[in-house]
Amino acid sequence: MKKVVLMMVCLMSVVFALAQSKYPTADVEKHDVAILVIDMQNDFVDPRGVLCVAGAKATIPTIQDLIKYGREKNWKIVYLIREHHRSGVDVDAPRIPLFTKGKGYCVPGTWGGDIVDGLKPEKNDLIIPKTRNSGFFGTQLDLVLRRMGVKTVILAGTQYPNCVRGTANDAMSYDYETVICTDACSAKTPEVAASNIFDMKNMGIKCISLDKVRKEY
Repeated sequence: MKKVVLMMVCLMSVVFALAQSKYPTADVEKHDVAILVIDMQNDFVDPRGVLCVAGAKATIPTIQDLIKYGREKNWKIVYLIREHHRSGVDVDAPRIPLFTKGKGYCVPGTWGGDIVDGLKPEKNDLIIPKTRNSGFFGTQLDLVLRRMGVKTVILAGTQYPNCVRGTANDAMSYDYETVICTDACSAKTPEVAASNIFDMKNMGIKCISLDKVRKEY
């Protein structure tokens, strides 16, 4: 009887030790892949927006399909959005006149700063504000991606030469497998889009259509 009790005590001690050794981050949600939806806000997408990108609105259905596919695969959906003080104190220097001589853009609480209809985030999606082209610059993006165990990021949104490319470059620099979903991203003209895709492919960034994303991931 004493042996049985001793064995039970030892067993409980082992279980307790294992429980104590489990680091809290183990309980955080885990995902291999994250979809980064970039700057799909009214000021960039809607024709009435301050900095409307001509090709952005047409990509909404493809981004919807990409997000739907990602949810089915348990990928994390992350919205990267521009967010600036009304004074423009935190905006890129070349765009300061849009605030000092105009109403600015992507100011929190304004229509222009809202994510477009059709792409509204769900409860468990992440929304990460940024003030520069790259979604990594001065944000918590890298921290939360690593916490969740993300290895691959798939980019969608607008626009190619600025925020898409800036975020893609930094993602590659941080050693994420970086994928551009080409028909879910946009630029002012097809020529601008094609030039940026050409450049990013030569950098080693994978640029593929939604159909190929489905086949390869």
